[in-house]
Amino acid sequence: MKKLAVFKLASCDGCQLTLLDCEEELLSVAANVEIAYFLEASSARGEGPYDLSLVEGSITTPDDLERIRHIRRVSKHLVTIGACATAGGVQALRNLADVGEFASIVYARPGYIETLDRSTPVSAHVSVDFELRGCPIDRRQLLEVIGAFLAGRRPVVPAHSVCVECKARGNPCVLVAHGTPCLGPVTQAGCGALCPAFNRGCFGCFGPMRSRNAAALNARLRAAGMDDDELARVYHTFNVTSFGGSCDA
Repeated sequence: MKKLAVFKLASCDGCQLTLLDCEEELLSVAANVEIAYFLEASSARGEGPYDLSLVEGSITTPDDLERIRHIRRVSKHLVTIGACATAGGVQALRNLADVGEFASIVYARPGYIETLDRSTPVSAHVSVDFELRGCPIDRRQLLEVIGAFLAGRRPVVPAHSVCVECKARGNPCVLVAHGTPCLGPVTQAGCGALCPAFNRGCFGCFGPMRSRNAAALNARLRAAGMDDDELARVYHTFNVTSFGGSCDA
């Protein structure tokens, strides 16, 4: 029986909880694989090698870096799940400032804090077989990824934008109808257009789509009255490192 492992680095545990939320589907997964390591669900610590390892969280501490190198060595396939693992997460916002200054403000004894200068995605340090985006990830996509790797095929996840999901739900465009800033045109689908369905703009939880046209969206946002600082704040959220210089386009 193939072995599945789930690991956590610097993160909030939300993507691991998505796996637990699969409920009935998870029972089917458990019947076909050995869940050898998943501390969110069990105290069992089965040793590798593992056929498939799911990794949540960014590389933020020296311990994270040591662990991910070990996980890569004992994993036939390594899949990163969630914005933290695929893009550094919200914690990567510190890459834009001085980490030492942050630590001195937040912690009473910053000398005890051992951290790296930057928060980076797993792929910056080891090879990754697939990246599943989202904050948190989508349960249907997660099940597709697990099933695909266990079956020996490439996962099939949507590459189109959130705008397509809005059309499918019959949502009016919040940017056009209300002038609400929205990253839907440049964000990969996966959330089901949840925020626009409630008249809120997309926050870019699933990261940038492959063929995005950030320049066109930025021109529209600037025409609506946003200055460069406001535009930067729109992009600087869950996937700040993945969106990169999109706000400069």
